[in-house]
Formats: sequence, structure tokens, C-alpha cells
Amino acid sequence: MKATMNPSQDIGHSQRLKTAADAKAALLAKFKPKTTSIDPLFADRAAMRASELTEVRTLRAAAKAAVKQAAADTAEAVLQAQAALDAETLAAKRGERKERKALSAAEAKAKRDARYAARKAR
Repeated sequence: MKATMNPSQDIGHSQRLKTAADAKAALLAKFKPKTTSIDPLFADRAAMRASELTEVRTLRAAAKAAVKQAAADTAEAVLQAQAALDAETLAAKRGERKERKALSAAEAKAKRDARYAARKAR
């Protein structure tokens, strides 16, 4: 008894050659250059990038300037505080000196008055 083949497996030589040729064509089709679609925004994209870059640079420059200004303001505040402290110290020293001079002058006047009174008493 002869075994009969399934009709899907009953493939002749020509059918095999055709399947191999189709597989080879499909493989070669992968390597063919594909048609390119031209981007409608290609020319505008460079301008958009340039404008974005300009905007980012402007923002960064503004932030950098703000940081610099804040540092300068802080340094100025420190200098002003130091100057105020120095002025206050100087004013205190001057006040003490004036007070000492006033006391010295009062003591000198008291000595003078005592000498005068001693002379008058003789």
C-alpha cells in the first residue's frame, strides 16, 4: 500500500524553486534604498533650533547676571555693614576722647581754681 502525501506537502520542484526565488527577492528588497520622503519643515528646523538656542542662551545669561548681581549686592552689603561698624567704633572712640578731655579740662580748672584760692587765702 502506497502512502499518500498530504496535498500541502505535495510540492513539486518548480514550486520549491519559486519559493526560494521569492525568499531571495524579499531578502534583497531589505537592502534596496527606500524612497525618502522630504521633511516639509527641514529648512525651518534649523531656524527653530537657532531660535531655541538663542532663547536658552539668553535665559542662561540672565540667570548668570542675576547670580552675579546677587553676589555683588551681598558684597556691597557686607562692605556697608563693615563701614557702619567702623564709623560706630570711631564715633565711640571720639566720644570717649572728648569725655576724657572734658574731664582733664575740668580737673585742670579745678587745680587752677585751687591754686588761685590758695593764693587768695595767703
